[in-house]
Amino acid sequence: MATRRSARPSQVRPRPPSTGRPEPTRVRPRSSLPTRLGPHREIRRNPGLPLVVRLLLALSVVALGAVVLVTATGGLARLVGGVGSAVGGIVDQVSATDSPPPTSVPVIGAPILTAPVEAYTNLATVDLTGTVPFDVVGKSDYRIRIYLALKDQQPAPITEAPVGSTSSFTIPSVSLSKGINDFSATILGPDGTESPPSAVVRYVYDTSIPKIILASPKDGAVVNADTVTLVGKTQSRSKLTARNEANNASVTGTAAGDGTFKLTLPLEKGPNGITMTTTDPAGNTGSLVIGVTRGSGTLTATLKASGYRFKVSMLPHDLTLTALVTDPDGQPLEGAAVTFTLSIPGVPVLTQDATTDATGTAIFKTTVPQGATVGTGPATVFVSTPEFGTTSARTVIAIFQ
Repeated sequence: MATRRSARPSQVRPRPPSTGRPEPTRVRPRSSLPTRLGPHREIRRNPGLPLVVRLLLALSVVALGAVVLVTATGGLARLVGGVGSAVGGIVDQVSATDSPPPTSVPVIGAPILTAPVEAYTNLATVDLTGTVPFDVVGKSDYRIRIYLALKDQQPAPITEAPVGSTSSFTIPSVSLSKGINDFSATILGPDGTESPPSAVVRYVYDTSIPKIILASPKDGAVVNADTVTLVGKTQSRSKLTARNEANNASVTGTAAGDGTFKLTLPLEKGPNGITMTTTDPAGNTGSLVIGVTRGSGTLTATLKASGYRFKVSMLPHDLTLTALVTDPDGQPLEGAAVTFTLSIPGVPVLTQDATTDATGTAIFKTTVPQGATVGTGPATVFVSTPEFGTTSARTVIAIFQ
């Protein structure tokens, strides 16, 4: 009978679970000797390239192999041609596709407003006329817009009208404000596009009555002449009419740019009633009535000398002749033409022309020369005027021994 050995506890340690890697061999460290190498270090592995990079590298290798194959079999030209055909087809397809037209805003020309012959008016409304560009004629969806600018204000739209079938247009009964009214116009397109403005056309609404300020003659004056000269001032560019009720004579004229005027009207003997009328550029009318009397006075002249007697032994000697001219009213007459004449025995006749100044005076300075003989000679002055006719005056110069 066999003898059963008693079981001993197992001396084998349990193996740890496998990790899939071989268990490293343990090496017992050795002591360092001069003839032996030292212990080696553990080798650390590089994690390697990312997966995406490795895929790209693989594809590159495959493509390179394909190129080599195609080149070896003579298919490179066919490959390039095919690629070119494909690209050309794509280009042709893109070229054949209609491209949208560029967006552009049509340019609208400015209209033209007709300027009035006379800017001033006393009417409360005016008819504005003008023309539009030919390229918008007949297009009812285009409109004419009118702007108004008053004094010291910016233009503001006031009315609109559709473009008609002709280039001409009229916008009736446009209201005016007192004073300056500056109008301009534009063309308004259906999309809201607006043309540049036209040139400005000005109207001046004026209802003031013009005044006549008469400087001469004064009302009730006596005029010793067959005409009277009316001198005064009114509104610039006004039309003037003067009518004499005594003889139905009349005269017309126009005030200068500064408003001054001068009219000459025939007179009858005795009283003369004169009515003056002025009409300003706006059409407003003012009047003035005065009365004058034609007198019986005449144009007069006097002549004075600085000396009247000269001794032969004192010659030559200075001589001054002075003429004073007065109108029929006895007032100094300016602008009268005078001629002096001096006739002395023994010497040629001396003459001199002159014009009277604002005091009605004219002067002739001369010399009584040597050679004058004993005797007397006249010194005269002759006066000529367009309004009052002519007159003269005389004095005597004596030469004695």
